[in-house]
Amino acid sequence: MSGLVFTELSDYAEKLIRGRHATRAFRPEAVPGDTMRAIFSLAGTAPSNSNAQPWRVEVVSGARRERLSDALRAAHAEQRTTADFPYSEGMYAPVHQERRAAFGAGLYGALGIGPDDHAARAAYDAESLRFYGAPHAAFLFVTGDGGARLAADVGAYMQTLLLAMAAYGVDSCPQGLLSFYADTVRDELGVDEGKLLVGISFGYAEESAPVNRVTTERAALEATTTFHV
Repeated sequence: MSGLVFTELSDYAEKLIRGRHATRAFRPEAVPGDTMRAIFSLAGTAPSNSNAQPWRVEVVSGARRERLSDALRAAHAEQRTTADFPYSEGMYAPVHQERRAAFGAGLYGALGIGPDDHAARAAYDAESLRFYGAPHAAFLFVTGDGGARLAADVGAYMQTLLLAMAAYGVDSCPQGLLSFYADTVRDELGVDEGKLLVGISFGYAEESAPVNRVTTERAALEATTTFHV
């Protein structure tokens, strides 16, 4: 491979990876079916331990998406949470909390929601169960025993999927809240295997929405990575 071609490829990869970001307002038009098949086929090349590929993916669109959204919002209103993977605020270290607080300030600031307006924040969370208006959502299940090692493989699949979407000009948003209602998702989609890790809303961004202009910082390399020589 020539140096010029390598440079062009590396520049493209960096632009793709750094340019991918969470979208929280979508236009209603659907992603073409052949584009979706190409994206999910590409995502299936993700690495996994011993090539086990312990993921099961359920993609919803159209009327099924509408019914699932209604069911999720009902479960949320009734506090019928059924998370397959435990969640608690205590799992975050202080440095994680600082980063989350900075993100929250930017997100809710873009939405015009004040830091003490807990009712408005709760209402926005409930509305997110409409997939931020995205015409599609994908639900990633961990099959096998659903343990942490297999979940790590599904995490690799998720990142590959997000980058595949970005490469095809499709915007996305992984939503942890969607996984809090695993039984609801299973019931609505007839899923009988696996633990729900995450849901991903996807489609085409509403570029004019202020929430889509929220930017996030990343920790310095030295804060997360040590090179041993």
